[in-house]
Amino acid sequence: MSLLPARKKYYWVWFLWLAAFYSTWAWLNFGLGGWAAAVAHWPIAAAMAMGSYVAGSTPMGGGTVGFPVLVLFFDMPATLGRDFSFAVQSIGMTSATIFILARRQPLAWSLLKGAMLGSLIGTPFGIFFVAPFIPELWIKVIFAVVWASFGVLHLYRINEIAGHSGMTEFDERWDFRLGLKLGLGAGATVAAVTGVGIDMVIYAALVLLTRADLKIAIPTSVVIMAFTSVLGIAVKAIGPGVQPGVYENWLAAAPVVALGAPLGVFVVELIGRKPTLLFVAVLCVGQFVWTCVAERAALGLGGIALALAGVLAFLWGFEKLRAWGAELVGERREAATTKAATPEKLATEKA
Repeated sequence: MSLLPARKKYYWVWFLWLAAFYSTWAWLNFGLGGWAAAVAHWPIAAAMAMGSYVAGSTPMGGGTVGFPVLVLFFDMPATLGRDFSFAVQSIGMTSATIFILARRQPLAWSLLKGAMLGSLIGTPFGIFFVAPFIPELWIKVIFAVVWASFGVLHLYRINEIAGHSGMTEFDERWDFRLGLKLGLGAGATVAAVTGVGIDMVIYAALVLLTRADLKIAIPTSVVIMAFTSVLGIAVKAIGPGVQPGVYENWLAAAPVVALGAPLGVFVVELIGRKPTLLFVAVLCVGQFVWTCVAERAALGLGGIALALAGVLAFLWGFEKLRAWGAELVGERREAATTKAATPEKLATEKA
């Protein structure tokens, strides 16, 4: 996997982006009369202050906070939460991505390129042919299950995940194909249905399969979520249509996340990624419990059991991915050792 080398930083690119965004946002509010709607939806802006930090400092998009706030706390439709996730991340995650690129942070480029191509195909497919057939209740449950499993994984594997340094180098074509498959599958399913999740899938592959450093895995997950969010909201806008209420909430939250997500990228390097990941992991498990309690009447015991089984299935998949990663790392080290051995050394060992 090729990595961006440490070079001169180009913060002016990010400041140029901010100037363009805030000029557009001001025109929408004061030129087209959106200010009243933005002020009326100030609670989501307050919530996204934390959500945007999560987006920039962890492998979880801002929708990880925005979705449960709108759906669980404000009792909005899950489809609105999904579309809002796409919309708000298209600003916050894009801002964080530009900041990451301006700072020349290392990324897993081969896997990322494959994931972007996969998402380009999978996300529109999922929006048109998968998401419309998922009931509102199960959009909530799928979101809760995916992020609960992610939270539990970090609660018992955090030391191992945070202890990786660099990453295992495989063949770049292999990395690209892996990213393509993951981007295609995650884009068509979890991202299209909930508005988040493809970042978690790519992150999991990086930390469990290639043993990537968090300084590589998290920025890479931010970039793929930015790409998928812009793609997702664009497809929704020209295709099935965006849910009513998304624009008004976006007007309120967008100026917050444009700064908050890049701030998360910067601040997490000062306080460390492990405390942030643990905090968010607890939130992920908490929102699962909240969803099961809030929807217990609709789910019944069978539905709750199915949700728990879903969490266990994801954890099983994570552990299989980790085991595969250990096998591949071992094979790679063995191949490197054999390649490094000279004929004289091999002859001496045989003797």
